[in-house]
Amino acid sequence: MTNKISVTAQNRVQLREVREADLPTFFTQQLEPDATLMAAFPAREKETFMAHWAKIMADETVVLRTILFDGRVAGNIVSFVMEAEREVGYWLGKEFWGQGIATQALTAFLAEVKTRPLYAHVVKDNFGSLRVLQKCGFVVTGADRWFSSVRAAEVDELVLKLEADH
Repeated sequence: MTNKISVTAQNRVQLREVREADLPTFFTQQLEPDATLMAAFPAREKETFMAHWAKIMADETVVLRTILFDGRVAGNIVSFVMEAEREVGYWLGKEFWGQGIATQALTAFLAEVKTRPLYAHVVKDNFGSLRVLQKCGFVVTGADRWFSSVRAAEVDELVLKLEADH
């Protein structure tokens, strides 16, 4: 993987290497109740969150980028291997939702991370994230169901795949 900065045509969304100074912003973003509800994923306590990020930042197989919007830390995007499949995931602070930032960031990230197939998982009713993935060429290939402690209920999850022709 390269270490270059990826910039979209509009030049408002940029990706760069994650810096330790980004972590407090990421921590605050993952505490947002609407975000955890939408993702059906619980927020982590600060110590657990920081330990998780220290671990993934040290893992050379993980590709991590900070998403910047107009120079501000808007969120993060990550690619990692789980069960022998390369996955992608992202988290955007709530104030940055609905502006096309995630789509621009994922487009730039996919230009950098060339591994295909690439997989993503999204809760079925997370329509914004599902739309981002589909705009970037991911197609639904399966489904899963699991218990979300955030929602205190079973949630339906879609599995998406990006093939080599994208």
